[in-house]
Amino acid sequence: NQRNGITRRGLMQTGAAAGLLVGLGGQPLRAAPKRGGTMRFGMAHGQTSDSLDPGTHENGFTALLVFTYCNYLTEVGPDGNLNPELAESWEASADASQWTFKLRDATFHDGRKITSKDVLASMNHHRGEDSQSAAKPILSAVQDITAVGDDAIKFVLDAGNADFPFILTDYHLPILPANEDGSCDWQSGIGSGGYKMVNYEPGVRADFERADDYWKKDAAYFDKVEMLAIVDPVARTNALMTGAVDVIDRVDLKTHNLLKRNPNVVIHSATGTQHYTFPMRVNAAPFDNPDVRMAMKLSIKRQEMVDKILQGFGEVGNDLPISSGQRFFNKDLPQREYDPEKAKAHLKKAGLDSLDVTLIAADAAFSGAVDAAQLFAASAKESGINMNVERAASDGYWSNIWNSKPFCACYWGGRPVEDQMFSTAYQSGVPWNDTAWSNERFDELLIKARAELNEDSRRAMYYEMQEILHNDGGLIAPMFAAYVTGRSKKVAVPEVYGTNWSLDGSRAAERWWFA
Repeated sequence: NQRNGITRRGLMQTGAAAGLLVGLGGQPLRAAPKRGGTMRFGMAHGQTSDSLDPGTHENGFTALLVFTYCNYLTEVGPDGNLNPELAESWEASADASQWTFKLRDATFHDGRKITSKDVLASMNHHRGEDSQSAAKPILSAVQDITAVGDDAIKFVLDAGNADFPFILTDYHLPILPANEDGSCDWQSGIGSGGYKMVNYEPGVRADFERADDYWKKDAAYFDKVEMLAIVDPVARTNALMTGAVDVIDRVDLKTHNLLKRNPNVVIHSATGTQHYTFPMRVNAAPFDNPDVRMAMKLSIKRQEMVDKILQGFGEVGNDLPISSGQRFFNKDLPQREYDPEKAKAHLKKAGLDSLDVTLIAADAAFSGAVDAAQLFAASAKESGINMNVERAASDGYWSNIWNSKPFCACYWGGRPVEDQMFSTAYQSGVPWNDTAWSNERFDELLIKARAELNEDSRRAMYYEMQEILHNDGGLIAPMFAAYVTGRSKKVAVPEVYGTNWSLDGSRAAERWWFA
């Protein structure tokens, strides 16, 4: 599947060659966009507890922010293929356990040349024994990172990983300047991206101005970029309708027809790996009982969620974090259907005639999350499950509710490769394992599949892992949601549009322009 990953042969060869095939930034040849103007984004995310520390980033606001002022070693292009970014090329050992990345000639916004010391500091920021970075688990296989002179960096892994260059596109892993002591300088807001940060107020706004000496010459067309946190969907919609902002993410699907009738607004839908979930933490009663978890999974009407919450902008999920378009999606798993009688049987097996649970939701989780929770409660009632829906405040939701309370609403942008998704959220003990699930066989297969170079053998392992998670895990994933954004007609976008994150892979500030 070329949209979600290049071939292993292509991945092993140098990124420089890939760059020649697609052009800088992975965009097809087109008429040169014009420069100028102030782009204003109205974002459905952002909270006062946000930080510039990339290891803590966990929402769409911080993702767009970091891609606006920073670069990475590698980049997921608009077509889903892997492109070079600060690494102009890379080479792997025969068993894919060692990777060497050659750095291009580029500078930070303060004029300092980017060297291997900066890459070392940026990566080691997530690797310390006491690190709570969300990127720590995906770098856990890295045994050693060494500088090869000033312009190359070598990663030594504990086993082969054919997808390793893809891992380095994770939005937690920007290349930031090194301090004199070798630590990472994330506090200053200095990056190497298309825009310089001039102001940041967590949970409120961020302001940028174009870096005129940006090494990507065909990118970063706006003079200025403003990002505003507008979590309330009505306020966000009104901001676009009145021209207070030029672009909004997470269009309120209940009112998208109102936006469509506005002649100055364009609605854009892009289906990718984004999925909406209701994680059950298996270390808390009653979800520590696998029969209770199964009863919950059988008590949700998935198509109803797609129809009423997504307004058709998406597809039914199967309690997996892997989308149907990804390379190793287990298409052989039967689709889980709503079955209240079977759910009752599982409750009885757990020694229960009925079940009382509380589901916490907020608009911050995803647009329509509270309504989705109410639909879930209504369908679960027929299974003998009494679900109390508790509406939480959006501000602080990700720091106070998600990954803490036993049962809540959540969204995931997904990851371009299966190993990255599983390592981030389903491996035992990783910080973002929001179901607190642990399975020895799953962990064993995760390590084996990562190093397996035979495609068929690897597929078999990922199929088994999905089956284990599907049947035993605490994940309820009823739907994969398209990224639905609204923009002013004066905003121009490339012909090929990234779907790995919202807003053109969170690179809208770099890739878009005013027509």
